[in-house]
Amino acid sequence: MLKNTLQMAVRRFAAGIDVSPSAARLVVLSRRARGEGPVRVECVASVPLRAGAMAGAEIVDRQAVARALGELFECLPSERILYALRCAMAVPGSATLTASVPVSHFGLLRRGQRGSAIAHATFEAAVMIEAERIAGVERHALAVDWYITEAPHDAGSVTIAATARQHLEARLECAAIAGMSLTAIDSEPHAALRALRHAADHEPCAEDAYAALWLGPDGLYGWRVVDDTVVAEVRYPGPEYADIAEALRDLGGGQPLGRALVAGELDLLDGISFSLADIGDVLACGVVPFQCAAFGEVVRASDPTLPYEPACAVAFGLALRGVLE
Repeated sequence: MLKNTLQMAVRRFAAGIDVSPSAARLVVLSRRARGEGPVRVECVASVPLRAGAMAGAEIVDRQAVARALGELFECLPSERILYALRCAMAVPGSATLTASVPVSHFGLLRRGQRGSAIAHATFEAAVMIEAERIAGVERHALAVDWYITEAPHDAGSVTIAATARQHLEARLECAAIAGMSLTAIDSEPHAALRALRHAADHEPCAEDAYAALWLGPDGLYGWRVVDDTVVAEVRYPGPEYADIAEALRDLGGGQPLGRALVAGELDLLDGISFSLADIGDVLACGVVPFQCAAFGEVVRASDPTLPYEPACAVAFGLALRGVLE
């Protein structure tokens, strides 16, 4: 018991919860509370979701989703972790508006001021105004989340995610029924990209340009990353692309890529007669599927194959934000 109590004190724990039409997935990560250190995968779990419980971004059967969340958290390696968790859920990209805005755009918050409650409140009000402008919806109808991404030579950027308040309220209710509280929302593609960029940093050729690809219910999202900066992105299906190969060629831009990191529900490729090998052929590079197991031994998994499942990327990316902030 003393060992577990000390672990809670020296490590930060966060959970990512991904609810798709077919399954609910959980990834719990931890990291030392002070200083830099590797991320440890504490738990990976998945439970099937009743058909019809989800309809796009809408949670149709909240009781079914809440039951699935409760089953997920029964898989935790220690019940004490539950009380130390920061929990985040995602909203499909089709229902989320995201934007990255330089901190200098707001002109209100410098690095040295971020501990000031007054400065923070003023800055948050400015972010809400920007979210309202981006979404074209009055703020009372929006649920907005944001965070600052640091940059070595400037004040960094503010990533803003906004969705209809009804989507957030449904997720908050399901989590509350399951006995937990949410601390953040994010878009599914953005969470997946965060996971893929973390995976890229652990690849032997981390300095090379690469493609990050995520397949979800909304389709394919792709990003080309050079020097840790997203320089191009695509989405398929889209009116500008005749097929997925054309979207990938546009993403590659005729530039050499070190590899392509791929995550999501890869069986969706079968429905468009495409494969991982086809992705490699179009982008002229090797293809690396996302795996939680790539970051070390997983403390606990509800199924031994789950740490190798690329569909866990969204949940991983959500939890990653919680341990890195």
